[in-house]
This record gives sequence, C-alpha cells and structure tokens, in this order.
Amino acid sequence: MKNLVTGAALAALLATAAAAEIVAPTQVTYEDGAVATSLTGVAGDAMSGEKIMNKGAGNCIACHQVSALDHLPFHGEIGPTLDGAADRWTEAELRGIVSNAKVMFEGTMMPSFYKTEGYTRLGNAYSGKAHEGDVAPLLTAQEVEDVVAYLLTLKE
Repeated sequence: MKNLVTGAALAALLATAAAAEIVAPTQVTYEDGAVATSLTGVAGDAMSGEKIMNKGAGNCIACHQVSALDHLPFHGEIGPTLDGAADRWTEAELRGIVSNAKVMFEGTMMPSFYKTEGYTRLGNAYSGKAHEGDVAPLLTAQEVEDVVAYLLTLKE
C-alpha cells in the first residue's frame, strides 16, 4: 500500500511538472525589475545553477567574483561580487536581474539572459553579417531558475 501511495504521489508530481507552463521571454512581467513568479513553475536546481555560473552561456564569473567558486580561475571584477547575493536581493529580484538586469539597473553592462527582442543591429556571431530568423535567449527559462536557486545559496 505504501508503494502505491508513493507511486501515486510521484505521478501527481510529474504531471504537475509536465503541466507547468514556461513563461516566454516576451511574456515576463517585471515589477520594479523583479519577476515574482517562476518562469517554469518548477523549482530551480542549485547544482545545475552552479555549473551555469561557470560554464557556457551563463559564465557569470567572467564578470563577478564568487568566493564559493574560488577553485575556478579568472573571476571578473566589472560586476559586483555575488557573495551574499541571497542577503541583498529577494528571489524575485534575482530572477529579474538574471532574466534582464537592464530592467532593474538601467545602463548596466550585464547581458539580458532571457530576452529575445528589442536588440539593435544583432549580428550573426563573428561573421559580420546580420542575424537571420528568431533569436533564442542566452539561457532557457529553467536555466534562469537554476541560476537563481544557486544565487539563493550565497549568503554572508
């Protein structure tokens, strides 16, 4: 009986996750730069977020210092340190900053990681040619949630 209940609970959880709708980059609602609701309806994974912080499209340490990642080389100094990020910003503010920091911090150099429109002279990588077709965000909605989950672990 216990296995049946556990199986039913797992099935319900999986159905909820599958039914969760992803908020498209053009549909994100910002309130003073913050994004109150999850972009996926699924909790972020801090371990995945840590990997995104130091590899691939995230590469947050290229601009920010993170003491918890001091085993990795080449931390940047142009963005604020992310140590204590969870003490400085709420989850909603962190989601807004990762999605599109330019909404909260006008003129910031930080890329918009969950944005697909409104670019000026978007190029095609390093070819010198104009970009063609749809623009994909730098991070997926779940990757944004994963980075936010990791940032929420960074307390003073």
